[in-house]
Amino acid sequence: MASDTHSAPSAMNSGPSSLPFDQYVQKLRTLVDDNPMSKIQLLVVAICFVLNMLDGMDVVLMSYAAPVLAEDWAIPAAALGAVFSSALVGMTLGCLAIAPYADVIGRRRMILLAIFVIATGMLVSGVCQSIWQLAAARVYTGLGVGAILASMAAMTSEYANDKQRNLCVAIVQAGYPIGAVLTGFASAAIMPEHGWRPMFIWAGVITGAMFPIVYFLMPESLEFLAKKQPRNGLKNLNKTLVRMGAEQMDGLPEKPADMQKTSVKALFDGPRGFSTLMLWCGVFLGFFTLYFVISWIPKIAVDAGLPLEKGIFAGTAYNLGSFAGSIFLGWISARYGLQKMICLFFFIAAVMLMVFGSVSMNVFFILLCAFVIGITLNGGFNGFWPTAARLYPTEIRATGVGWAVGAGRAGAVAGPLVGGYLLQSGAGLSVTFAVFAVPLVLAGIAALNIRSSDFA
Repeated sequence: MASDTHSAPSAMNSGPSSLPFDQYVQKLRTLVDDNPMSKIQLLVVAICFVLNMLDGMDVVLMSYAAPVLAEDWAIPAAALGAVFSSALVGMTLGCLAIAPYADVIGRRRMILLAIFVIATGMLVSGVCQSIWQLAAARVYTGLGVGAILASMAAMTSEYANDKQRNLCVAIVQAGYPIGAVLTGFASAAIMPEHGWRPMFIWAGVITGAMFPIVYFLMPESLEFLAKKQPRNGLKNLNKTLVRMGAEQMDGLPEKPADMQKTSVKALFDGPRGFSTLMLWCGVFLGFFTLYFVISWIPKIAVDAGLPLEKGIFAGTAYNLGSFAGSIFLGWISARYGLQKMICLFFFIAAVMLMVFGSVSMNVFFILLCAFVIGITLNGGFNGFWPTAARLYPTEIRATGVGWAVGAGRAGAVAGPLVGGYLLQSGAGLSVTFAVFAVPLVLAGIAALNIRSSDFA
């Protein structure tokens, strides 16, 4: 972290601030919301984007490896679905049990912890010798992936100004499909000749390289420092304010006795309870279809007669569309409303899924359809994260996002398993994709019923 050349020792060691708690927090919010984004704010968004890009690599790599892994170890479809879901089980546990502690220890520390877990998990995955070892390694990796998402969304929301907040959160979420796209290209070049193991090893090394970058360059959330007041809170807050080119604070505020505490119960206080339930329903239903598509599109394309390289490119086309859709949703939501756009994207995605499953297409149209599904399905789904970030205040934001993801992960676990069962049972692509279109319509309706005065 850059040195604080403008700080005064007296400011670092002074007593409580002269401002009341609410005014102090509002001053920090105004500083962020009403001014152009500084270099340090843009840096936070950029780091979160790269981290989410690596998450995309770490999670989606399993789907690219599936055809090669199935051939190497003679794994049937149902067992392969269990491997897909093992990482999702870990993600669920990470979201529910680990991610909320970011509201206690800080977003930055949680991100560092998660990077360590993900990197070591990917390295171990690359040397596994059995299906059960690989499933256990994927559960462990999933713990880190589940823990990091809420902190990235919270950090981005807390450092982006009000005008650019939806777009910045969408950009960060767009890192996920970009990581998946790059992984697809690398997998197509490496796996046919060298197998799946080198990809997992390199993924672990690259993820681990982010640890020193986050440690030295990423600051802690300003509002977290002001509200939770950890050790050296004022010093770190003022260092970040200097990097933003802003005036330093004379102390930290006295916390009110009735300050809202970090807890899952707080997510249901007052009218927020109904919106929390709608958010959880929308994320669950979206995850159910999303992870079926992510996990099975490459395998379905290969089974339809495409060579391995083109089957992998079907997944790549989907993820390239996911990137475009995430950015487009962030931009268009500022004009027409975030929830309406989530609903519209999901409705279009449902139609495209039924087309993909029922119409015979050549390679070009398979790739084009996968691209459009990526735009609408993943683009619409990523709208839930700025929705959640705006719904909850700082002291429960990571808890709110983490539990939304955790509640939805049950859908992510079930989706690939249900898809594997339907495909193995002979239900056919048209029936299978029609089944997975229905949850998207319901998820769009749930999005329309989330209520918050803070939505753009």
